[in-house]
Amino acid sequence: MIGVVVVDDQTLVRAGFRVLVDSSPDLTVLGEAADGSEAVEVARATRPDVVLMDVRMPHMDGIEATRQILAAPEGEHTRVLMLTTFELDEYIYAALRAGASGFLLKDTPPEDLLEAIRVVAEGNALLAPSVTRTLIAEFAARAEPSTRSAAMLSQITPREREVLFLVARGRSNAELAAELHMSAATAKTHVSRLLAKLGARDRAQLVVVAYESGAVVPG
Repeated sequence: MIGVVVVDDQTLVRAGFRVLVDSSPDLTVLGEAADGSEAVEVARATRPDVVLMDVRMPHMDGIEATRQILAAPEGEHTRVLMLTTFELDEYIYAALRAGASGFLLKDTPPEDLLEAIRVVAEGNALLAPSVTRTLIAEFAARAEPSTRSAAMLSQITPREREVLFLVARGRSNAELAAELHMSAATAKTHVSRLLAKLGARDRAQLVVVAYESGAVVPG
């Protein structure tokens, strides 16, 4: 059973998400929160698998709430799926830096929302192509690679660097396997090793490290 916490400052929106999530036999709502501060407390108390997090809220926004939830020991296995009204949200870069695993539009079809929760709960990133383009544009606007991220790359092998490059370009494990002429199981193993070596929660965080380190150059 996948435990979910719903965070949104609008009561009707939270109620709608609760009904939808609880309608699926493999998902259950563990709690709700109306702002970022409350979200941090509810997440610490319930230890959910996934937090559906609104970006813009009073008192504490979704980005700071995400940062605090994932930094806490109780949040080690929690994934955050950001909910946004507009596809090209100016908070995308900051949210991924805070540890979010993906973005979803609030008007996403119900079945797609439920599947997104499952995808993120499994540790996979959920980045739509348009979100990825926005993220790359943010990196392109930054002048210098992060020294810390660049230093982290000294731990990985040339093969793992190839895998990281393709992950940053949005390739799935199956696509990695085809392009690098390896089995899907081997591709998955390389991704798992990258996650461990680079201290990343999921593929979304690998994308951040790849661009911040300069291993992948926008464009």
